Amino acid sequence: MLPVWIIEEMVLRALVEDVGSGDLTTDALVDDRATAVAVIHSKEAGVLAGLPAAERVFQILDAGVVFEGLLPEGSDLEPGSKIARVRGTGRALLSGERTALNFLQHLSGVATATRRLAGLIAGTGGRLVDTRKTTPGLRALEKYAVRVGGGHNHRTGLFDGILIKDNHIKLAGGITAAVGRAREAAPHTVRVEVEVESLGQLEEALDAGADLILLDNMPDDLLREAVKLARGRALLEASGNINAANIRAVAETGVDLISVGAITHSAPALDISMDVGGIKR
Repeated sequence: MLPVWIIEEMVLRALVEDVGSGDLTTDALVDDRATAVAVIHSKEAGVLAGLPAAERVFQILDAGVVFEGLLPEGSDLEPGSKIARVRGTGRALLSGERTALNFLQHLSGVATATRRLAGLIAGTGGRLVDTRKTTPGLRALEKYAVRVGGGHNHRTGLFDGILIKDNHIKLAGGITAAVGRAREAAPHTVRVEVEVESLGQLEEALDAGADLILLDNMPDDLLREAVKLARGRALLEASGNINAANIRAVAETGVDLISVGAITHSAPALDISMDVGGIKR
């Protein structure tokens, strides 16, 4: 679960973006004393994620809202699955509808895409991880949805992990120099990862003492050779153009980690809707 303050920050930002100074339509049409009940439901199959964010949307708009989750996070959804029941003022329900659904649809889409790929490599020993290719401002929630879907998180940002990429290597004067300088600067608790594009670079990264090595866009035969060369001296991560069609083959090469940016940056939103019942006065 995410810390409450992270959810709060993202939900408030989303409400400022959508509701702003007020909901002109709802405020004009719905009495401020009117109450209502709404049901949130899925219109397609997938994996549920985002309930804490959706709940907070309505609670910020109406502290008296009762948000009843009817399914737990990570549940398998089918068309018609009832996800939550919301009771509160009609204004809060209508003003919060789109923002709450945006969170649920997007995060459920991420969880659904993640579970699909994670399921394809089950039993191989390979672990599906995400990347920093996320929606600006939503990274924490998207990485949370990856965990809900059965995936694992790579570094959260530039502040909690060292990943030496090709441009770093160029400016640092080579792999050996880059790893050495990273070792000198990094806390002992931080591992050093290096991106390589060839077996020669892999050997240099191993000799330099890298803890993890990212194998960038290597075909399966080179991945297998890389696993043999590494012999457990470093964790190996495969990355680049990995999808449902080839992820199983990549995992069967013996790499430890498989990173896929598409589970966050290209996950289709799940079709989720909210229906309001009769308004009571």
